[in-house]
Amino acid sequence: MTGVELTDVSVTFDGVPAIESVSLSIAEGEFFTLVGPSGCGKTTTLRTVAGFETPDAGVVEISGRDVAGVPPEDRNVGVVFQNYALFPHMSVRENVAYGLRYRDPPGDVSDEERVTNLLELVDMAGMGDRDPEELSGGQQQRIALARALAPGPEVLLLDEPLSALDAQLRERLRVVIRDLQQELGITTIYVTHDQAEALAISDRVAVMHGGRVEQIGPPEDIYREPATRFVAEFIGDNNLLEGTVVSTNPPKVRLSAADSHQETIIPVDSLPAASEHVTLSIRPEDVRLGDESAPITLSATVETVEFLGDTYRVHCRWNGQSLLVTYAGDSAPAETVTLGIDPEDVAVVGGKKP
Repeated sequence: MTGVELTDVSVTFDGVPAIESVSLSIAEGEFFTLVGPSGCGKTTTLRTVAGFETPDAGVVEISGRDVAGVPPEDRNVGVVFQNYALFPHMSVRENVAYGLRYRDPPGDVSDEERVTNLLELVDMAGMGDRDPEELSGGQQQRIALARALAPGPEVLLLDEPLSALDAQLRERLRVVIRDLQQELGITTIYVTHDQAEALAISDRVAVMHGGRVEQIGPPEDIYREPATRFVAEFIGDNNLLEGTVVSTNPPKVRLSAADSHQETIIPVDSLPAASEHVTLSIRPEDVRLGDESAPITLSATVETVEFLGDTYRVHCRWNGQSLLVTYAGDSAPAETVTLGIDPEDVAVVGGKKP
């Protein structure tokens, strides 16, 4: 069953499109993440589902019900904002109970029982009498989450809830959020600009750019098989190489070389129709340093090496182009190295760079 459905939804502000023809189908109980750079339209999409923005075109459905004209308080959604928006004059318990002013708690329990159960669920038992200002950022985030869950919403909407926290705390709390979502089985839409966060916690991811959806899929597919140049560049580190199509049957591409006449041909799975120039994507971990037995080998010069503890990030120069390699060896590589590439690890992500 579908939890949330958007069909060709567009929103404009003062005549300027914020999102254009966005269509999403989010299953009941799914953890679905909208990811993209600032201004891409992900928060506008979330606010449209919540009812805070009115679409100029398109249909928004929650649990199969068209919610056009339905105010936010009647959509049965819980929202956690970026700044948490806790009421400073209320205790922790009063903050969590606030949503129960307008809707009875689920499960035939009292308001007090519901609040107590939620505080235990978010690991904040015994802190109900504290003021929000006495809590850490991570604790405030948990209280905001409990408050959103109090009325038992059909859909949970999270707008960059971890962006104000430090990196280590973000990593811990994203696990908490994912575990809670799994335990409750609630349909969840999560907004973030953090690619690693999106990949780590989601059932599926929608990458947005310029008010449109560039690609939707499981995190593994988004990372390993980017559909466009933007997705390849935005999601994780990547090597993008310009190439010229030399054969369509079977598909083959010649890598462009800025300062060499050496010809390097790479077979690929498929090519865009009528393409003469394409861009290839190769993840740094798929470039094997020192592998001379690989189907394709390139001789490159090491420019910079970054030690990351468990691996090295090696910046190489091949035929006038930069290549990033992730290397898990015991010591930093030498000045000249062989880079091995398997054509199966190469993806075509569009035409020539604009």
